Amino acid sequence: MTKPFATLGADLPASIVVALVALPLCLGIALASGAPLFAGVIAGIVGGVVVGAVSKSPLSVSGPAAGLTVIVLDAIERLQSYPLFLAAVVLAGILQLALSAARAGMLSEFVPSSVITGMLAAIGLILILKQIPHLVGFDGDFEGSFEFWTPDGRNTFTELAASLTQSLTPGAVLIGGVALAFLFWWDKMGPKGGFWRYLPGPLIAVLFGIGANAALGVLAPAWQLGAKHLVQVPIADGPAAFVGLFRLPDFAGWLTGPVWITAVTLAIVASLESMLSVKAVDEIDPRRRRTDKNRELLAQGSGNIASGLLGGLPVTSVIVRSSANVAAGAESQMSAILHGLWLLLSVALIPALLNLIPLAALAAVLIQVGYKLTKPSLFVDRFRQGATQFVPFVVTVLAILLSDLLIGIAIGLVVGFAFVIARNFRSALTFACEDADCLIRARRNLYFIHKYELQNMLARVPDKSTLLIDLSATSYVDLDNIEIINAFIKHAHYRGIEVFLRGDLAGRAPPRIDAPIMEYKPA
Repeated sequence: MTKPFATLGADLPASIVVALVALPLCLGIALASGAPLFAGVIAGIVGGVVVGAVSKSPLSVSGPAAGLTVIVLDAIERLQSYPLFLAAVVLAGILQLALSAARAGMLSEFVPSSVITGMLAAIGLILILKQIPHLVGFDGDFEGSFEFWTPDGRNTFTELAASLTQSLTPGAVLIGGVALAFLFWWDKMGPKGGFWRYLPGPLIAVLFGIGANAALGVLAPAWQLGAKHLVQVPIADGPAAFVGLFRLPDFAGWLTGPVWITAVTLAIVASLESMLSVKAVDEIDPRRRRTDKNRELLAQGSGNIASGLLGGLPVTSVIVRSSANVAAGAESQMSAILHGLWLLLSVALIPALLNLIPLAALAAVLIQVGYKLTKPSLFVDRFRQGATQFVPFVVTVLAILLSDLLIGIAIGLVVGFAFVIARNFRSALTFACEDADCLIRARRNLYFIHKYELQNMLARVPDKSTLLIDLSATSYVDLDNIEIINAFIKHAHYRGIEVFLRGDLAGRAPPRIDAPIMEYKPA
């Protein structure tokens, strides 16, 4: 068991990187959700400190999620009260605790790996495509947007084209371009020893952005970036005003239908997104550790209760922050906890400094994270694994890219399960016949999807022959297939077929094969 703070040398710099990634996403998601900007920061703090402390996931990082923006925006408008919405967030957290107690987290284990890697690759592509406009100074869409269609009627590709042809901002291009080039250089050729190995490349890139923009103000004022191209953290006049940024929930209407509909919706969607994100993080964990999904539901529920009580947005495990955490070399959940503390301290103590950070520099950080998620080698590896892995992977990537995260994952799951069913359907049984001796062998357990194949093979057995049905490799044969075998055995004598059975199913299937048959014993 890892001792507390034993991995601090790796977790401390990683936590700074994650905090830099999380800050603009927290603010952007709050803006898109129609909530107070500080609500996103609260959710980021809670996702780090509370969820990080309760969760057993070593690398997952939680916070406000882009996948919930539409749900949150609709709920706030429908309830017409942000404090009442906060009550729904608290109730959603309580429902997640109930899901944890019911051990619902195990359902995530049935998601095919091709869909999980497809989700990672799609998020990487979306990060690149969505952040390029911010890199060149076009900040029309909110940070952290994953939807294909934007509120202004554009889509991911038309917005990208407009940013490159109509909205280039020289100062942003300069700062973002240099920051991006530096990050890739630092990752491949930067110093690996001494003090410098503890200094995160993204932090240097952000500090460069602040300094470069200040220098532009002196050397080329026309190129200096204004407030709309910078981070915009709410600034409180004093401690009392800072405390006033937190909001309390209103439980007066907690028994009404709209509140419970919101709570149930948030609990289900947030839980689904968290389980998929945690499973994806386990896939990219260099040490291949496995997270207890039921404990993760407990952590997410605790986080939503805390976030709702403090005035924050609902939280989920978020793949963007988590993948940045992995890429930065984090070793334990201490990185997630520390990132939440950095968010709290920075917005409380240095909000004016945060508001000097160019969005172009942060876009460079996110583009590098996106590239690490969607490297070309990932597509090549899936292609080499064959159509059963490559097709669901590509479909998931395209579906998420052209819709949104949850719809895309649903489409990917349908395609992935179709391939799983087809693969099992085709290869469960083999048939061979030589002269009057025939063999039907089950190579794995038989389920209802194998009925058609079994019936076809039995129909191919010629009259006046000997048939061996070999079930020795199975540990389970479902009732439908047992009835088919029983019916064939009972009527085989009419066709002069002698049937032998290999494999005792007693205690391994719902009923035994009860027709009068002969046990096959090799000579």
